[in-house]
Amino acid sequence: MTFGRDKQTSPREMAMGFLARREYSRAELESRLARKDVAPEEIGPCLDRLAEQGLQSDARFAESFVRTRVLRGQGVRRIQSELFQRGVEQSVQRQALAEVVAQENVDWFELARDTLARRFQTPGDTPKERARRERFLASRGFEFEQIRYALSHL
Repeated sequence: MTFGRDKQTSPREMAMGFLARREYSRAELESRLARKDVAPEEIGPCLDRLAEQGLQSDARFAESFVRTRVLRGQGVRRIQSELFQRGVEQSVQRQALAEVVAQENVDWFELARDTLARRFQTPGDTPKERARRERFLASRGFEFEQIRYALSHL
């Protein structure tokens, strides 16, 4: 199936092609369809129908996204930032985070420690080394208290 905009490929078929590979947020699908030269007035109704039929769900996308990011060793701040960039509402973000934390028993402090341990052997002997480890965890989206915990328990 071709994903370029031609006479045979409907917006629904294109969207279904994207969704066949992975979950997408509504905003991501809007953007992708617009890049394929789908008329803006066609995109909204198409995505509304997909959502009504349960084929596209921001909640399902967010939950899947959070789960994969936790497995990669990322913290709440980074996960929320990336979900925001993908057009997911804050209420959906919070619900997805709560679901994954409950289902997977996520302890953000231990996740920060495990993430640090995968990259570094020690908390750092010099202030410069310690600062490097702090920046690493901060860039992964961990909060200050989680970073302190990770450094003290490495």
